[in-house]
Amino acid sequence: MNNLNTAPYAILALRVTTGVLFLAHGLIKLLVFTPAGTAGYFESIGLPGVLGYVTMLAEIAGGIALILGFKARLVSAALVPLLLGAAFFGHGGFGFNWSNPNGGWEYPVMWAIVQASLALLGDGAYALAPSKQAA
Repeated sequence: MNNLNTAPYAILALRVTTGVLFLAHGLIKLLVFTPAGTAGYFESIGLPGVLGYVTMLAEIAGGIALILGFKARLVSAALVPLLLGAAFFGHGGFGFNWSNPNGGWEYPVMWAIVQASLALLGDGAYALAPSKQAA
């Protein structure tokens, strides 16, 4: 049975935690790898370089939106394809375990499931601009 009194705070914890992690990953792409380096990596694995810029922007903007609770359900749902793309294209050839050289696909798939769950659960407590609830 769900505890309806504490569920919004559990959602808040998941939302903020994943938001901080998305923001950190996006800022690493921006400040450490640089936008050109990120685009170059995407090209090196056979994807259009522009997807590197899109991914970086999605991680930074999505992370901030999740932290603030700005349309978090919609943001979470939009991040699922990004994570599945990372699992398939970025890490799919390196096996299951994240500890494998170059990382395996388990971690981005777990993140995709968490984001899909957040999209289904709702925005949680202290959401700045809650998503519209389905009727």
